[in-house]
Amino acid sequence: MMQGLGQLRLAAVNIDGVLLNDTFSPVIHHFITSRGGTYSAEVEHAIFSQPQGVAAGRLAEAAGGELTAEQALAAYFEERARYLKRHPVVLLEGAVELLRRLRRLGLQTVCYGGLDRTHFDAFLGPHADLFDAPGYVCTDSFRPGLHEIATEVFDLKHEQVLFVDDVARVAEAARALGAPFIGHPGTFEHGFQRRLMRAAGVRHLVDSLDAIDEELLRRIDAEAAAGRVWEA
Repeated sequence: MMQGLGQLRLAAVNIDGVLLNDTFSPVIHHFITSRGGTYSAEVEHAIFSQPQGVAAGRLAEAAGGELTAEQALAAYFEERARYLKRHPVVLLEGAVELLRRLRRLGLQTVCYGGLDRTHFDAFLGPHADLFDAPGYVCTDSFRPGLHEIATEVFDLKHEQVLFVDDVARVAEAARALGAPFIGHPGTFEHGFQRRLMRAAGVRHLVDSLDAIDEELLRRIDAEAAAGRVWEA
């Protein structure tokens, strides 16, 4: 058993893009560009990690404004369903090992994301024993949901919760709260999340889940204890 951490109590890990492969960015990009819209960092930032209703309106606008938000949302999920037939959802390499590593360090673990719980049950159900109750938090109605996960679901302080996410908007929220954060930006060729995370001041960026090792976790724990998680 590893020696536990001093400050951190919980690791909240995003589902799509961290534990599972990113099946959203390619569909959003194609949805916009196939309708003559321009895909930019500003567009990506405006859509990602927003409640579905908000994201749908911005998606419709970016795609040319000919669809209502409701029409855009329905069309988007239809296109995503077709995309998934060619590119199925899979666990990312190192995901299970990361969860085990977090728990060996004494952390509680929870998963969160914008889809309902059936998504979690379908792809992470076999590993449900690696999460603490409630296991999964759907944040669609209060995205990005960091404050709610920390204080309402687990009754912890912001600085006691480490968030791992692939979206810069979440990093910005973590910074505003003073919460520890690890960025795991995706590799989608048309994506802007790495650039946006750097602009947001993210200090800990990883290219693989294996890079979230004990050394990094202990470093972040020490920074959180000193109140320096966002200081260079």
